[in-house]
Amino acid sequence: MTQFGDRVEHAIEQRTDLEQEIERAPSWPVRRIVRTVFVLSLTGVSLYLVAPSLIDTFGSWDDLDSLAPAWLAAMAVLQVLTLICVWALQRLALHEPPWPAVILSQLAGNALSKIAPGGGAMGAALQYRMLVQSGVPGPSVATALTAVNLLVFAVVLALPVLAIPAFIRGGVSRDLLEVAVVGLAVFAVLAVAGTFLIASDGPLQWVGRVIQRARNALRRRAEPLRELPQRLIRERNRIVGVVGPRWKRALAQAVGRWAFDYATLLAALAAVGSHARPSLVLLAFCGAQVLAQIPITPGGLGFVEAGLTAMLALAGVSAGNAVLATFAYRLFSYWLPLPVGLAAYGWHTRRFTRTG
Repeated sequence: MTQFGDRVEHAIEQRTDLEQEIERAPSWPVRRIVRTVFVLSLTGVSLYLVAPSLIDTFGSWDDLDSLAPAWLAAMAVLQVLTLICVWALQRLALHEPPWPAVILSQLAGNALSKIAPGGGAMGAALQYRMLVQSGVPGPSVATALTAVNLLVFAVVLALPVLAIPAFIRGGVSRDLLEVAVVGLAVFAVLAVAGTFLIASDGPLQWVGRVIQRARNALRRRAEPLRELPQRLIRERNRIVGVVGPRWKRALAQAVGRWAFDYATLLAALAAVGSHARPSLVLLAFCGAQVLAQIPITPGGLGFVEAGLTAMLALAGVSAGNAVLATFAYRLFSYWLPLPVGLAAYGWHTRRFTRTG
């Protein structure tokens, strides 16, 4: 709970500062060079430390042909649905600019964020620039991207709560139909919970008080949190102020973004013949998303592979199947978007820059 409270506090501060990151002027060149060298050195050391896990994961490439083509197609479709939810959410927050502007900028920004250390801000800056080039007003872009990131990250922070009833009930799901129902239940429960948190102040303030009280009790020597409930309310109001009366649709799109991504991991596990308890897979999935936020390697590269493989093993998946499932999931969620993002940037350059 201590780490969770700190993570909520840090995540809110990080997402709130996105506008300043996007529009910040370049700093003193020497300082930038020193900082860049330090970050690259740290990235190199980190990649060296996680290299064994990366090598094991990449070694599963030869085993990919053992997966049924239907499962590979299913994972591709689920990732496309994940992207569609992100595009729809961003377009709604941006007050419905043309679809190509949103799609191309998101694909390119997402790809950059996956290959640059600390790439979240760089990816957001690239998307900001591409959207402005396509005719979307700059201030509204910064505000919309901030609100979308806050909403999307808030949903993934709520996901672990859904595993609690499954722990109480116990049992291991081995029925593929039940796995599909679990995926739908994740979507429905998150949508209902999110509706309560957005529609009224009470539940959100209660969540903030619980996290704040637990964090302060467990970390008595640290600077205590004092206004977490109020900060959660402010950020919630910021999101609602951007999406307006269509917040229910925005919430559904944010939930769909994670539900389809989670379903991709379930499909990868089913493809290798593993049917672990969905609640434990959900916790492994959430852990992987947190690891992906580690800024010292691009997109959490290496950390996600090592962490997700280990957590799937704890969920009851055999070591070999955990490695192969991790590789299949990361292939569709991390590697394939890279060339797609490069193509999207080239298309944007031809479509908007040359016509501008």
